[in-house]
Amino acid sequence: MALLLILSIGTGCAVIGRGKDFRPIEENTLSQVTPGKTTAADVVKLFGPPSQIVKLSNGNAYVYDRSLSKATGLWFVFVTFANYDTQYDRIVFFINNNDLVTHYGSSFKSNGASYGLPF
Repeated sequence: MALLLILSIGTGCAVIGRGKDFRPIEENTLSQVTPGKTTAADVVKLFGPPSQIVKLSNGNAYVYDRSLSKATGLWFVFVTFANYDTQYDRIVFFINNNDLVTHYGSSFKSNGASYGLPF
């Protein structure tokens, strides 16, 4: 009976998962964007439809978000350990009332998502 109890406590399973939100943003594509010359249509052609369009007093902001998630989990009979890491890529283009990009900001962190020990 004690052996059965020990074996049931020691049994479990492990899971490793990965999830992507949309397609990754290619950082080198930003070199094709020139503030004052690149139009909103050019941005959509290069990066696809934005995740979000924010209306501003002097134009719009096109927001592109992508994420990469990695998860690790260990399930035992009485206890569960899990680690979930999500990192994001984001580009925001500021577009004036003439449909020209005035400036943009970017952050590329999705490659930093990692599997980890869940404790």
